[in-house]
Amino acid sequence: MHGHSFKVEVSVEGDVDPKTGWIYDHANISDAMKPLLKRLDHSYLNDIEGLENPTIEKMAEWLWKKLESQCPGLCEIIVHETPTARCVYRGG
Repeated sequence: MHGHSFKVEVSVEGDVDPKTGWIYDHANISDAMKPLLKRLDHSYLNDIEGLENPTIEKMAEWLWKKLESQCPGLCEIIVHETPTARCVYRGG
């Protein structure tokens, strides 16, 4: 068995709020990601429901399903396995 370190990018889209100057408060993304990262960190991914075959493509889709209801305007999740291997997921 071996492990990987993954990098995840979460993108949202929408109109800029003229009061805040933001599209979205990124603290909300961080809050939504914390329990997911806690579940994934130092875990055997194959034992997590929905990640029995934990490819970066499956991980991106799993993250999307967990985040879409909590992150309005979610438009893209990128999971990096290495500096040159990544998956871009835009829903489905």
